[in-house]
Amino acid sequence: MESNTEKINNNSNGVSGTKAQSKTKKNSLLIVDDENANLKILTHILGQDYTIYTATNGKNAIKKALELLPDMILLDILMPEMDGYQTLSIIKNTEIINKIPVVFITGLDSEEDEEKGLSLDAADYITKPFSAPVVKLRVRNQIQIVNQMRTIEHLSMIDQLTHLPNRRSFDNRLVVEWRQAIREQTHISLLMMDLDKFKSFNDTYGHQQGDVILKVVSKVFDDSLRRPADFAARWGGEEFTVLLPNTPLEGAIEVAENIRSNVEKTIIKNTTGDNKGDIKITISIGVNSVMPTQQDSIDTFITNADEALYIAKKTGRNKVAAAPA
Repeated sequence: MESNTEKINNNSNGVSGTKAQSKTKKNSLLIVDDENANLKILTHILGQDYTIYTATNGKNAIKKALELLPDMILLDILMPEMDGYQTLSIIKNTEIINKIPVVFITGLDSEEDEEKGLSLDAADYITKPFSAPVVKLRVRNQIQIVNQMRTIEHLSMIDQLTHLPNRRSFDNRLVVEWRQAIREQTHISLLMMDLDKFKSFNDTYGHQQGDVILKVVSKVFDDSLRRPADFAARWGGEEFTVLLPNTPLEGAIEVAENIRSNVEKTIIKNTTGDNKGDIKITISIGVNSVMPTQQDSIDTFITNADEALYIAKKTGRNKVAAAPA
């Protein structure tokens, strides 16, 4: 079958992988205490409701927090080598984990100790010996706050029409993947996409039908993207974008062609009741791929993908065009 690609540069391997399977899971806790008896008691109290991880010193706690990204940390204060205050200070100064709430578990109960912990941004205190109802309530209160904030953050990152990530979400993800590509010296690719003649569909069928088109097309990405790391978002209006980490140009074009073909094959039900028949639409896609360095610019990366999209539109639409090397 003939490809509708304007320009393809031969690079290394394409893209492979499978979709992530989403499932509900328990909130997770990292319990840090140098006494195994305390770890066992807290695990017994909390293990039924949460996924429990443990550490016996501050250094290991920081390592596990970075690896596991728990929803909350229960941290003993009196530990050898690195006490809880020092551990909390490092956590709060480490970008990836600094928003994880930390609750001190301690036998220290003076106002000075509490003031010191709160000044370091501890979320709460649980004192020893442990009272199971108090432990459960204090942990539950913090986890509720975490989940509420996560819901608010999630809603602010989602396009309410298509339920795809929105432009803000895309911008955040791009910064993370760009930095990783620089560190690991791997390719990162971007697809900029625009539905062809979308304005005429809106004019012909009305904006409600236009919204139906956008929602149907957004579902094409679920069938077209093969790896959990591949990230589709609504850029705005009738424009979409896909970010492909660790993907050279050849693999990105393969993904783009798959999306273009799947959109072209999609039949969209006409909900207007005007007997004009079902709707078919096409999409044009611009592709850019780089192996970025510290000197490269994210703005240029996006601009070049956008210029490739312009080429695809200008040369007939329903095409994939690659940015010039």
